[in-house]
Amino acid sequence: MLGEKVKFDACFIGLFDDKLDNFYYKDELNKYFNGILDSYFKSGEIKAKSKEVTPILNPSLDEYKRFYFIGLGKSNNLSTSILRDSLGDAFKYLVKSTDKSISIMFDTFLCDKISPETTAKILGESYQLSTYRFRGYKTENVKQEKYISECMLVSSDGNQKVQEMFELGQIYGRSQNSARNLVNTPPNILRAEDIVSYCIEMSDKYSLECEVLDKDKCEELGMGAFLAVNQGSANPPYLIVLKYKGKEKWEDVIGLVGKGVTYDTGGYSLKPVTNMVDMKTDMGGAAAVIGAMEIIGQVKPNQNVVAVIASTDNYIGPNAMVPDEVIVSLSGKTIEIQNTDAEGRLTLADAITYAKFNGATKIIDIATLTGSVVSALGTKTSGVLTNNEKFLEEFRSATLKEDERIWQFPIFEDDRETVRSSKVADLSNAPSKDADVIMAAAFLEAFAEQTPWVHIDIAGTATAKSEYSYGPKGATGIMTRSLATLILNS
Repeated sequence: MLGEKVKFDACFIGLFDDKLDNFYYKDELNKYFNGILDSYFKSGEIKAKSKEVTPILNPSLDEYKRFYFIGLGKSNNLSTSILRDSLGDAFKYLVKSTDKSISIMFDTFLCDKISPETTAKILGESYQLSTYRFRGYKTENVKQEKYISECMLVSSDGNQKVQEMFELGQIYGRSQNSARNLVNTPPNILRAEDIVSYCIEMSDKYSLECEVLDKDKCEELGMGAFLAVNQGSANPPYLIVLKYKGKEKWEDVIGLVGKGVTYDTGGYSLKPVTNMVDMKTDMGGAAAVIGAMEIIGQVKPNQNVVAVIASTDNYIGPNAMVPDEVIVSLSGKTIEIQNTDAEGRLTLADAITYAKFNGATKIIDIATLTGSVVSALGTKTSGVLTNNEKFLEEFRSATLKEDERIWQFPIFEDDRETVRSSKVADLSNAPSKDADVIMAAAFLEAFAEQTPWVHIDIAGTATAKSEYSYGPKGATGIMTRSLATLILNS
């Protein structure tokens, strides 16, 4: 059973700390180790604590070159989060080895706390996400990247649903990696027009509808907020609309809106030099939406979806917007510019309005929007705000399934009054330095109006400052999975 008539370099075995005396395949494994497997456990050579990975050379070198024993801790303490971290560490360990093919003994990872289907999906995601590397553009002294050429899930009962969920997990993982690639790409290589090309190619591949509005069309429609951000740039802006029709009629439409600022200098409200590094990541929201649509296009759920991305950079030039200007948004609402570095909410304002024009009955926007959310929540939890608690609970359910942490901030009436406090316009884009995560959301809520809406601020979570279980330093692709799961569960 372990060999499955195919020779693999490595074999993954899950170990629970409280089940070492009797786990699946133990007797068969003992044959490989000439009956001394228990001595490995007693000596501590093989550990079963969570996140412990022990590679052991196969003494017989038959069928498998190496066994990887993956500690999962006590079975009654296992959570999906622990399972993800343990598997992520194991796959990363594998990448650093010479092993290229892996067979996963699925039954050894099962316990009563997590369903077989969920376990299989997490295995597929972990395989794709933890082995991800951005290839970059180095031309000299480049180490050859190691990739796993084959990964097979072995289940004792051959459950087809389990195999399907393993494949679904890989779709999720590959799509999140697509989002990571977009965010990691330098801004001179990924401009708005390049995001357009990517979306068109993806739409053709997965039978999505793609509409692209150029600058002239945006001007004709009156997208003054979005276009104001582009005024200082030599690069043209584009508004991208992706549609997936999962129902017979175009009704009950969920709108996904992503901030697509490909580089943010802050404009004339110039960022300090240390804050400007990595501003290529300011389109992390758009990348998550594109990644989610990539999943949706492959899985084909019974749900209508419209995704809207207003993409530009925020550069300084002769025509760039300056504080004190008043602009007119697509909705007709006027906006006083008090900070040109509060540009993301301007692009989102018109994108939210355009999502409503395209029939969105619920809207969720996602953006690397404010530094204040990082101060409040750090780099592992995304901030959320809403005008509709029921819709937020639907999204929260999706994030819990995907182990992508969120925390809710309030919007009080006096916050809305602060955003409306401009003496010369309907709204101010940055009326206060205090609680900017709330100010930004209160501003966006004015454009969502009565449409159920959730705002996600991923300024702290869109990138990882160091290597972690699910990937390397750099773009995380955060919320790709949760957005897709929201749609699949609707």
